[in-house]
Amino acid sequence: QVQLVESGGGLVQAGGSLRLSCEASGSFFGIADRGWYRQAPGKQREWVASIHRDGTTNYADIVKGRFTISRDNAKNTVYMQMNSLKPEDTAVYYCNMEIRLTSTYVFFNYWGQGTQVTVSS
Repeated sequence: QVQLVESGGGLVQAGGSLRLSCEASGSFFGIADRGWYRQAPGKQREWVASIHRDGTTNYADIVKGRFTISRDNAKNTVYMQMNSLKPEDTAVYYCNMEIRLTSTYVFFNYWGQGTQVTVSS
């Protein structure tokens, strides 16, 4: 059973920083793309950042220059360093990974449980 476990959320003042972590556990063959999404109260879940299998990264315009996504392949982990946080960054943040369970070249989408990030003004 594959699980994604997130950590690192919390309460921070505007202008502060937080680092989110998400580790995949269980039995699997490999991980392709990894990403972060967020969902603010009353809004739809939105994509924030991705790190692809080849290491390239993409960011939503609203976080570009402030957030940095990275990974540790040996630890099956994806991180997101969030700097210069704003009150509008307040949301539940979810990690997402495309995971290959067996030698068959098929990937399944997994989500973390979510971690709350609250930025006070």
